[in-house]
Amino acid sequence: MPGLCYCVGAACLAYCIGILRRKAAGTRFFLIWFVLAALFALAGIFLQKGWMDRMSDGMKTACLTALFLAVALGLGGAGLILTGFGAKGERGLSWIIVLGAQLKENGPSLALKKRLDTAAEYLRENPETFCVVSGGRGYNEPMSEAEGMYAYLVSKGISPERIRREEKSRNTRQNLFFSRELVPAGIEKAGIVTSDFHVYRSVRLAKNCGFPGAVGISAPSGLYFLPNNMLREILGIFKDLAEGNMKIL
Repeated sequence: MPGLCYCVGAACLAYCIGILRRKAAGTRFFLIWFVLAALFALAGIFLQKGWMDRMSDGMKTACLTALFLAVALGLGGAGLILTGFGAKGERGLSWIIVLGAQLKENGPSLALKKRLDTAAEYLRENPETFCVVSGGRGYNEPMSEAEGMYAYLVSKGISPERIRREEKSRNTRQNLFFSRELVPAGIEKAGIVTSDFHVYRSVRLAKNCGFPGAVGISAPSGLYFLPNNMLREILGIFKDLAEGNMKIL
């Protein structure tokens, strides 16, 4: 068992270093893998030293129960996230909202590009649909995400008259809350265009931000960053549930 803890810890550390070397992370969340590596290493030492055997039965039960709950909640959250993979939305929506992601000096990041390509394809297939591009400016971005998204869609042949920019938001809930102000009153259904791992939470947040009929439109994401993105989303789901920002169904 100590050996398993050391191996998992080493894998977490290698993954953290891999993300850092690729310089593709838009946030510092990936550092959680360094924390996990340290925790697994400590767990390995704890077991190797035999300290577990010195614990009272009550303490052992409490630790195992906490571990079981953490695993169960993690698997449950992952299951909810997977329901959003492959979402195609509906044809003929009046509005779609494209959620922002990291914008680099040379244009959209890979994740954002895939969201925008998915949105552009939908807009070409549904010429009556309007679009909100949503995203403020992060500390490491050359301009607001919305401005960069607008320019990209226009370069793909989407008419500027069909695009509105939301540039105040700092997180997913704000994306949807401020986008609601740009969509005409009375429209309760919109397509939420975002990465596959992000669809479930985004749609649930949209339903609580004035779009009760929201549907997801899934953009593909890279496999390498999927563990990091899934973990972040699992924590995001429970955070938003605790704050009352969304409901499970």
